[in-house]
Amino acid sequence: MEKAEGFSKIKRAVRVAGQECLTEGIYSMWIEDEDMARAAGPGQFISLYTKDSGHLLPRPISICEIDRDKGRLRIVYRVAGFGTEEFSRYQAGDTVTVLGPLGNGFPLEGKEGKRALLVGGGIGIPPMLQLAREMNCEKVMVLGYRDKLFLNEEFAGYGQVFTATEDGSAGTRGNVLDAIKEQGLKADVIYACGPKPMLRAVKALALERGMECWLSLEERMACGVGACLGCVCRSKDTDSHSHVKNKRVCKDGPVFAAGEVEL
Repeated sequence: MEKAEGFSKIKRAVRVAGQECLTEGIYSMWIEDEDMARAAGPGQFISLYTKDSGHLLPRPISICEIDRDKGRLRIVYRVAGFGTEEFSRYQAGDTVTVLGPLGNGFPLEGKEGKRALLVGGGIGIPPMLQLAREMNCEKVMVLGYRDKLFLNEEFAGYGQVFTATEDGSAGTRGNVLDAIKEQGLKADVIYACGPKPMLRAVKALALERGMECWLSLEERMACGVGACLGCVCRSKDTDSHSHVKNKRVCKDGPVFAAGEVEL
């Protein structure tokens, strides 16, 4: 992957290329910035700032797609409060202040010839799309929803896609683990992003089957760059920065080997 040489992660105003509502409360936005597009990788995130000076902290949102040819990034997010509600009103031609790309993404090396299981739950589904695009191996996707589906058709071009819905309106009734077991899915490596109970179950499954496992954690963040220790998670080993058994999700993650973190 070509990285932007000498790229510095600084706050910058970028142009909104377009936005659409995918389903109730879920929006897809493309932003334009060639440097960020060249530097970004699957599993990383960007921090977006509102235009309200009374709300200083940014909103971290995972990267859904990267279009390096056109110098664009795509984010897919759920409206959950003041900041994301403001972002949902943006239209093509508007500007938004962004910091990124941030964090450590999914490892891609050494997976050729393996079978990968990509598991996304809720708003943890979007970052799995760029991962599916970039992984050079056989891929199976399992996507978990409360009820309304989004992005599932876009995954179809990269391998088999199975869905689970809590209300049983599509796919397996239940969660992603129910779908994995119902379909008898097997793999050499598993990647997952979603709520903590889902990640805990995925980690247990990987341990039971002896699978390599990578987890992208969802945590509330403040600074987004590892300075404030506002998004720490429990870790197996002592962190060199805080000298306790913690990891900073924004700086050390958000992607971790399953054995590194306690959920």
